[in-house]
Amino acid sequence: MSNQPLPAVPYLKIPEDGSPYLEGLKCGQCGSTFLGERNVCSKCGARDQMSPVTLPNSGKLYSYSIVYRSFPGIDVPYISAIVDLDDGTAIKGNLINVEPDPENIAFDMPVDVIFDDALGRKDADGNSYLSYFFQPKT
Repeated sequence: MSNQPLPAVPYLKIPEDGSPYLEGLKCGQCGSTFLGERNVCSKCGARDQMSPVTLPNSGKLYSYSIVYRSFPGIDVPYISAIVDLDDGTAIKGNLINVEPDPENIAFDMPVDVIFDDALGRKDADGNSYLSYFFQPKT
């Protein structure tokens, strides 16, 4: 069993001597940035022009949905959100630390990306996982 949590997704990087961060791939042709492995830019179609880049930890809420029904064991309601990071990268995740009520959530509201335990779940070997979430900028 490891003391250091494992990343919940491959693009969440956890350096041994630093803060966690999200890693995107940036196109050398058009400058678009994406999450997840790819060899071809989804925007301009350039091949083999993608290089890793550290994504910013702040952005604005683009869209959200309050989820009331989910898989067994998943606490509801929760807020599934799409955020446009400050560099223009769009990422999906959960918005936390705000009541899941439309009166408390505004489109374009500033948010921070935070890193926290992935809902307390552990794998069969007892390893915990680190995930990323969004929260309203304080």
